[in-house]
Amino acid sequence: MLSVGIDIVETARIGATIERFKGRFLRRVFTEEETEFCDGRPNRIQSYAARFAAKEAILKALGTGKSQGIRWRDMEIIDDEHSRPAVRLHGRVKELVSGEVHLSLSHTSSSAVAVCIIEDR
Repeated sequence: MLSVGIDIVETARIGATIERFKGRFLRRVFTEEETEFCDGRPNRIQSYAARFAAKEAILKALGTGKSQGIRWRDMEIIDDEHSRPAVRLHGRVKELVSGEVHLSLSHTSSSAVAVCIIEDR
């Protein structure tokens, strides 16, 4: 079975949320590795926005939303050995996904988009 999710976010909205809630938002949504990666990028807000969109796209592909005990940090967006976006699953999401997760991310100065395809075994 294949499932697809897509999400788009405004980078300014993510930037405003980070500014308003500071570390509390970052700690709730992103893992330490994700935070280190984004903070090391020249366009850090765009990187955070793309990863947030990826997490939303994964939830849509799962068809669960943020229910069933799923937490934001259960989906960790990383770069693979070829600098392509990949997902490291944890917790409840790892229990729900039995196959491959594929991601594509893109962003501009104003928006970020993510597409997720889940191939279940």
